[in-house]
Amino acid sequence: MKFVEKSGKSVEEALRLALIELEASRDQVEIEILEEGSKGFLGIGAKETRIKVSKKNDVNEIAKNFLKSILDEMNIDAKIETNQVEDAININIIGEDMAILIGKRGQTLDSLQYLVSLVVNKNRDHYLRVVLDTENYRAKRKETLESLAEKLASKVKKSRKNVILEPMNPYERRIIHSTLQNNPNVSTKSEGEEPYRKVVIYFDYKKNKTN
Repeated sequence: MKFVEKSGKSVEEALRLALIELEASRDQVEIEILEEGSKGFLGIGAKETRIKVSKKNDVNEIAKNFLKSILDEMNIDAKIETNQVEDAININIIGEDMAILIGKRGQTLDSLQYLVSLVVNKNRDHYLRVVLDTENYRAKRKETLESLAEKLASKVKKSRKNVILEPMNPYERRIIHSTLQNNPNVSTKSEGEEPYRKVVIYFDYKKNKTN
C-alpha cells in the first residue's frame, strides 16, 4: 500500500498536501495521525500536525493485474473489464476464442474465479464476492441448468425414481435448487462432500399428498 507522511498546521492542510502527492481523492485514502499539533504559548514551541496517508488498495486493479499476469503466462491477449457493486465485483474477460478459459463445464473459469477471490479478499475485513465471466458463459450455463432441472423433474415425476446429477459447484447447485423449489411434485437435496457434492432430485410424496 503506497503512503506518504505530511505535516501541516492542521490535519486538513497536511491531508491536502498528501492527496496531491498521491494523486488521490479523500475517499481513496486512509489517514493515521502520527503527532497532534499544538499552538504553543504565544506561538512559542508550536508543533505541526503530522499524519500518515495511505492509498487504499483498489480491488478492481488488484483483480485486473492478477488476471493479466495469468493471461500473459497463457499467451492470451484479452481485455479485462470490472464492475464493483456493493459486496461483489463482476469481472468480464473479452477476447478471441475464450473456450480455453472456460474449460469443461466451466471448470477452468471456476478455478480462475476462486484464485481471484483469494487474491482480492486477502487482508480484507469484509468478504467481496467475485464473479468471473467470459462470452456470457454464466448466463448461458444458467439457462442450460434451468432447462435440465425441469426435464429431469418431469422424468422423476413419471418414474418416481431419484435422479442424481453430476458433481457441481455451489453456485450451480443453487440454480437447480432454486429452479425446482416451487415444483409441485419433486424436491431437491445435496449429497456428498466437496468437490464431488451432487444434487438429488426426488419425488416428494408429501407435496403430492396435498395436491
